[in-house]
Amino acid sequence: MVDVQGTVADGFEPVRDAFAENFARRGERGAAVAVYREGRKVVDLWGGVRDADGGEEPWERGTAQIVRSATKGVAAAVLLLLHQRGQVDLDAPVGTYWPEFKAAGKERVLVRHLLSHRAGLPALDTPLTPAQAIDGATGPAAVAAQAPAWEPGTAHGYHAQTYSWLLGELVERITGRSLGRWVAQEIAGPLGLDLWIGLPEAEQAGRAGRIADIEPPAAPSSGAALRVRPKQAVTDAYNDPASLTRRAFAAISPAADENDPAYRAAELPASAGIATADALARFYASLIGDVDGVRRLFAPATLTLARTEESAGPDKVLVVNTRFGLGYMLHGPASPLLAPGSFGHPGRGGSLAFADPESSLSFAYVTNGMQKNVTADPRAQTLVRALARALR
Repeated sequence: MVDVQGTVADGFEPVRDAFAENFARRGERGAAVAVYREGRKVVDLWGGVRDADGGEEPWERGTAQIVRSATKGVAAAVLLLLHQRGQVDLDAPVGTYWPEFKAAGKERVLVRHLLSHRAGLPALDTPLTPAQAIDGATGPAAVAAQAPAWEPGTAHGYHAQTYSWLLGELVERITGRSLGRWVAQEIAGPLGLDLWIGLPEAEQAGRAGRIADIEPPAAPSSGAALRVRPKQAVTDAYNDPASLTRRAFAAISPAADENDPAYRAAELPASAGIATADALARFYASLIGDVDGVRRLFAPATLTLARTEESAGPDKVLVVNTRFGLGYMLHGPASPLLAPGSFGHPGRGGSLAFADPESSLSFAYVTNGMQKNVTADPRAQTLVRALARALR
């Protein structure tokens, strides 16, 4: 039995019970969950071990983990805040700020297309090596030269890896600062967040745990707990080396070692953010309201942009129906959140963070055990359902 640490406010006990259940029934090794309501922390739980690939060091209050695509929600906030400050026009062509990007028929790709996965650039004709992916130059040059896989703006498909270089380079062209530095100076610093896109050397030792792929426990032979198998079309897409799905996730090939200090120090806004659950929940709380005297980050109009549907229906990469606002996944069957008005982002393999303005809630779950899922991890969904029960 795992000794769950931390606290929950009165009424939120179902979240603690569900968190403990994940260790007992769903193969959890180390994890944390945090919830804020009206800017106040009401759930702060952690348990298990820090490193999923071995070792017995316990997960502690300040343990951080790589959160993969949950990073995208933080990166999207940078572009929306720059728009809020009048520094970027979401309806301007990307080439307005990044002239080299106009190549190969991309003159009409708009900034909003990058955020809503409509740019047609989820894959590269020539994948990058891990070293090229993190060198800060090869990735932006590759997406600038790449021809779109479909006419930009006419359809959507998840930009799993290329989102890093698309948003990262655009922010640097607009501000003269890297996206990771902008987050550190404008978001993480003022809010006191243990959250990094590019983990500093001083934080490399001891703060961030190690992740590992893990198999979920076998499903019971009967009952409602049986896992739902993916549709055959989804399975086929992930297994076909020539599919857009496989190519999008393999834009870095061979796959990078996500525990490598060099990878963690790199600024990859699509996939390599490192954070505590508390930091991610506090970040989302700050998008929808004041937190500890710090004025909310999103003005009402910006919040509307974040969660107004821009893309919906068949996703050319994920091969299921998905919904996106500007940079954020929206509540739906592919990525269930708390309620129809919720917006946020999952991370492949487990992590999830989102806000729900109507209930003044923000939620974050961080794990070190990466299971085989992209948008709806059963451990995260168990916690979200428990949170919904707590609100009844």
